[in-house]
Amino acid sequence: MFFDGASNALGHGIGVVLVSPEGGHYPIIAKINFYCTNNVTEYEACVMGLQAAIERKIHIVEVYGDSALVIYQLQGEWETRDSKLIRYHKYVSKLIENFDKICFTHLPQEENQMADALATLAAMFKVGIDVKIQPIMINLRECPAHYSSVEEEVDGKPWYHDIVHYLKFQQNPEQSSENDKKTIRRLAMNCFLDGDILYKRSRDQVLLRCVDSVEARRIVEEVHEGICGAHVSGHMLARQVMRAGYYWLTLETDCIDFARKCHKCQIYTNKIHTLANSLHVLISPWPLSM
Repeated sequence: MFFDGASNALGHGIGVVLVSPEGGHYPIIAKINFYCTNNVTEYEACVMGLQAAIERKIHIVEVYGDSALVIYQLQGEWETRDSKLIRYHKYVSKLIENFDKICFTHLPQEENQMADALATLAAMFKVGIDVKIQPIMINLRECPAHYSSVEEEVDGKPWYHDIVHYLKFQQNPEQSSENDKKTIRRLAMNCFLDGDILYKRSRDQVLLRCVDSVEARRIVEEVHEGICGAHVSGHMLARQVMRAGYYWLTLETDCIDFARKCHKCQIYTNKIHTLANSLHVLISPWPLSM
């Protein structure tokens, strides 16, 4: 169970994520409509998560939170002195009795991002009393929706095959939608066909030869680590390829990915040799001292 609380100028919110042993994630989110401190919101989130685990008849639970005060107080390492938190501590102790085994672990905020995002979301907007919001579904999209973000040539033809066919015969491919036709016409406006070789006009009206994926791979390798290659970064590599007179749709993405995976760049890159220094606490001087 991951829990977190958020407090800002717009309000207070708490978020909990229950993770099953099979990897299923069950988010729980709530907005707090009464004034409270940051520590109170953390306790409220912990209570909400434990109550949800009890309702689901969970007997063994591992609790993770980024609030050191709440975690260490529940572990018994820190003493609870705040009068507002003493009652929360006693109530959580009663909830713990419903579990066969429970442990509390403190973790950095970077590892508690999902619960932190839910708590921040609840604190950012106002919710009416009678308003019901459905659970949030997060889907993973493997490919971009933009038309020019082509990852690979699936049918074995180069990415500019339809553009060449349109410039030669003024015909669109079969079974193409209206959106596809508009896209092909838009791309063809900046292209020039010389025989079977397609060129693209750059911003300064320089013609860049369009190449397929196989030739693009060879060009990137030659420019990056060839005879005159200097193992430059991905963005600079893309500029050098265009300066050499070549173009394809995923030019910049391929150059960045190739530079990151270059073995020699990883071995001989510049390293920071500065030794780590210990931090020194600055003591504020006495007021009106000379």
